[in-house]
Order: sequence, then C-alpha cells, then structure tokens
Amino acid sequence: MPPNPTSVAPLAKTLMKGAIVVELLGVFGAYCVFHKMNDSQVYYKSNEWAGVYGVREKDLIAWSANQD
Repeated sequence: MPPNPTSVAPLAKTLMKGAIVVELLGVFGAYCVFHKMNDSQVYYKSNEWAGVYGVREKDLIAWSANQD
C-alpha cells in the first residue's frame, strides 16, 4: 500500500529545508575560506612554491592604485 501523500508532505518539507540550510552553510563556508586564504601570506608562499610568481606584486599594485 503506497504512503498517503499528505502524511509525507511535512517530512519532505523538513528535509528540503534542511538541505537548503546545509547548502547555504557550505556556500558561506567556502566564501570565508576563500577570503581567509586570499588575505594570508601562506597563499602567496604556496603560489611561489608552485612556480607562480608576481601575484604578491600585482596585488600590491592593485591595492595602491585603489588607495589614490
């Protein structure tokens, strides 16, 4: 016997709300991690270790251009 659709609706709404909350927390967490990495010196060092040079200098030039 299939379940009654009216009895499943509250459970489905609760699960959907939970999934949306988890998604929003994930997006917010990724945003925070990105900005924490973007501001840290470890970010620049890891780029230099990987062979990507000039990121720190480009950021400094962009920052000083915005200060004017």
